[in-house]
Amino acid sequence: MRSQFFENRKVWLAAGILIGIAAANYWPHEEAMAISTDRSQKFAMVTVPAANDTEAVFILDFLTGRLTGAVLDRQGTQFVAYYYRNLSEDFLSDPNLTPTYSIVSGASAIRGRNGFQFAPSCLYISELSSGKVACYAIPYRNFTRVQQSPLALQPVASFSFREAAQSE
Repeated sequence: MRSQFFENRKVWLAAGILIGIAAANYWPHEEAMAISTDRSQKFAMVTVPAANDTEAVFILDFLTGRLTGAVLDRQGTQFVAYYYRNLSEDFLSDPNLTPTYSIVSGASAIRGRNGFQFAPSCLYISELSSGKVACYAIPYRNFTRVQQSPLALQPVASFSFREAAQSE
């Protein structure tokens, strides 16, 4: 004889919901993370996490090869850290060719140096005429006041994805 308890669908539904809630509470949680990138013919802009609760924005000017960026303070009221890098010097592309840059961000765990920690993000930049990709670390510490001079983004590593383009 079957027990009436096991035949009651409402009891099974309630037990399933309770087991599901209990499992969801103990299941590892992953934070959702959104990184934005946008570009036009003359510049690109990308955002990256600078710390757990702050974000940095970087602008790559295709015409000058300058990469600039800034970090908002934790209250979101002002920019407190500024960054700069002249990419045309790093890629040493042929002066007769117009440089073609691309930029994306990625996660990193690069160790700090020179009194700075690095953000948990890095920037990957490629340049077509030189055929190179470079990774840049973002110096970051909990800034309590506005930094007057821009910080230099730190080159980490690079590689060639093809031979450099030859001018004709």
